[in-house]
Amino acid sequence: MAREPLETLQSSTAVLHLESTFSASSFALRLLEGPDAGAAVTLDGDEVVRVLIGTSPACTLRLKDPSVSRRHATVELVGRRLRIRDHDSTNGTFVDGVAVADGFLRGGEVVRLGGTAVRVDEVGPYREHSLPPGVQFGRVIGASPSMRMMYPLCARLARSDVPVVIEGETGTGKEQLAEALHEEGSRASKPFVVFDCTAVAPSLIESELFGHEKGAFTGSIGLRKGVFERADGGTLLIDEIGDLPLELQPKLLRAIERSEITRVGGERSIRVDVRLLAATRRDLDREVQLGRFRDDLFHRIAVTRIELPPLRERQGDVRLLVSYFCAQMHAAPEAIPHELLRRWEDYAWPGNVRELRNAVMRRVALGDLADGMPSDEGPTRARSLSSAPAPTGSDPIARILALDLPLAEARQRLVEEFDARYVDHTLAQHGGNVTRAAAAAGVARRHLQRLKAKAEPR
Repeated sequence: MAREPLETLQSSTAVLHLESTFSASSFALRLLEGPDAGAAVTLDGDEVVRVLIGTSPACTLRLKDPSVSRRHATVELVGRRLRIRDHDSTNGTFVDGVAVADGFLRGGEVVRLGGTAVRVDEVGPYREHSLPPGVQFGRVIGASPSMRMMYPLCARLARSDVPVVIEGETGTGKEQLAEALHEEGSRASKPFVVFDCTAVAPSLIESELFGHEKGAFTGSIGLRKGVFERADGGTLLIDEIGDLPLELQPKLLRAIERSEITRVGGERSIRVDVRLLAATRRDLDREVQLGRFRDDLFHRIAVTRIELPPLRERQGDVRLLVSYFCAQMHAAPEAIPHELLRRWEDYAWPGNVRELRNAVMRRVALGDLADGMPSDEGPTRARSLSSAPAPTGSDPIARILALDLPLAEARQRLVEEFDARYVDHTLAQHGGNVTRAAAAAGVARRHLQRLKAKAEPR
């Protein structure tokens, strides 16, 4: 079973003091008006720390009010307060008559969502709550409370066969989590197949999903199995499922419900045994509301949902991940100066963990040359090319500097050379096995394969 090297993780977590508890009050949400008046839910800090409110089946507090959006708002425990966030709802979220997009509640407020009124009351003292001890689920790493509280749910889902929708911003690690769910479950020895809805032309998606018979269309010179057949017995991840064309969604739904597919140009139904996972950066509830995603398909795949938090909301994880990535690259912790690490901890990371990893790779490969890049948030250090060392065959930086290229192009050349060397080194360490190399590198197999293909001479 592929997983991150334990010694690398231990060396990374050693730089942090991992809290075993967090402190928060308890709050009750009581519905005063609307079709669900009388209902209530409590955020106790132990079992429930976050409540999604809306009409979707995925909501903790599911309402019947037709003026409430599918994913209307979220409330979350933050110390002695509740953080409330509106999810771009149709009719808005109002606290004591004031429209809010993101704010904090202390208790005593009345929140109105559509025709529903909710009273917020503090019902428990400010006290310590236990955090799950693990800082890793398979290849997914994070010591922040939001990540650690997610791991027990992930472990339970890995032991089941129910469909799971993994949601989160770009770069949060959705494919990594999907692989971890596969590797930690009973299908670990079977195939794990990824289909990215954004990487295939719309006219070819049906063929890629279900395969095609010889002569099914122009250019189909032979029989080809689709991803359902290739994943038989294992797990199929449909990445960016929110981008699946509307006209193909009924065919996907039929394949999932019947556990059988028919190749393009074929007449015979083929049974498949596949555990389905789906990932999306989109808000599927909103896509359903807008008519861009079928409600019946949504209900079929969203049996369980996991939302990966963005890196900006994962307190302490930037330092942990930086240390971990440095250890993976056999770089000393001093490769990332303290002042730069402090700026990184204050940075919003719109590209999330993927952007952070790329920043660490750039810094380890380029040193001070990486200064001034977006995530470094610092001025480019002035350098005189006339004082650069003479180019040598063993010094890639000097060799590229000698070409007198523009900064952006020179930087890109260095990054590409580092990527190529890193991939070669990691594959060599693992006997050419892409799965083990990807696990050791902390990236998805598909990403390592892309880097490998990019580095190969054409």
